[in-house]
Amino acid sequence: MKKRRLRIVFLESHPMWKDGLPNGFRRLGHRVITCQPELRLRGMLKRFKPDMIITIGWTPANSTPEKQRLIAELVRHSGTLHVHWSTEDPGYTEEFSLPLIRRMKPDFVFTIHRPTVRLFNKRAIRAAHLDFGSDPAVHRPVAPASKYKAAAALVANGYAKLYGKKPDHYRFKSVRRLVNPFLHKNLKVDIYGRDWKRMRKILAKPVNSSEIHGYLPYNEAVKVYSSVQFVLGPQNAEDRLTQRTYEILASGGLLITDDTPEVRKWFRPGEDLLVTSSEQQTKALIDKYSKLPAECGRIRRNAVRAAKLHSYASRARYVLETLKSQGILSV
Repeated sequence: MKKRRLRIVFLESHPMWKDGLPNGFRRLGHRVITCQPELRLRGMLKRFKPDMIITIGWTPANSTPEKQRLIAELVRHSGTLHVHWSTEDPGYTEEFSLPLIRRMKPDFVFTIHRPTVRLFNKRAIRAAHLDFGSDPAVHRPVAPASKYKAAAALVANGYAKLYGKKPDHYRFKSVRRLVNPFLHKNLKVDIYGRDWKRMRKILAKPVNSSEIHGYLPYNEAVKVYSSVQFVLGPQNAEDRLTQRTYEILASGGLLITDDTPEVRKWFRPGEDLLVTSSEQQTKALIDKYSKLPAECGRIRRNAVRAAKLHSYASRARYVLETLKSQGILSV
């Protein structure tokens, strides 16, 4: 029997989100609209008659209680199923995720953090795990750009506020073991993201101001991944993967990241990516793979293939299967 073509609205407009999971549903043949939550959407929702409304994370679209109440009103007015993808767990579950859920009252919640599913369930919130992914239309190998060439690049925010509260957070240990060996060898490391001018103190050696670039437009990141020898991908914890892990691999970047159980669960060290547990291991990886361009090329190609298993089309399919198994959606 032919599956029903769903009409889905994502109340989100940031490129980091609207070009991700929404594209996965499109690849499955569903009709998808992405838009910023506004009162005037009432008319569009009435005409479009969505089968499902999806909200995501902590973004400009839902960052305040007022915006969250607006979303709740739009969903109530449309009378349709509301699914929320909670992407800030567990770090901001109490501070942000739970207050948002209380205000918006979604019918079902997906979270990037498996243990948080149990926490939600204990609070009578129907939930399941849903990890990040990548989309081949956005995250793919591209021609190297001369302006981005360097020994290594780090594309990530510095999180100065988090450092002020938790200087021993896993993320900062990860950054040090990835970046410091390149600095000790006087290799060029370009750092893209917010807060890094305030975060130089966490690194072993001073970083040239010319190598701290500030915010990088989301769709520019693939050019960096394809232009540098190594892409440095810090993790936030041992029990989950960052969004950029999937995006770097899908873009054919030669990723060096932390040697964690979660990395090894999904990817093959030395085949799809490189892993390290210390600055000494990172140095050894630099020394070894800087002399093996053919091997680096093989790993890059493997990375693209490995990332395909985590495409947003597969994530979208899982969302629908989960909602169907829960008796929430008929597809």
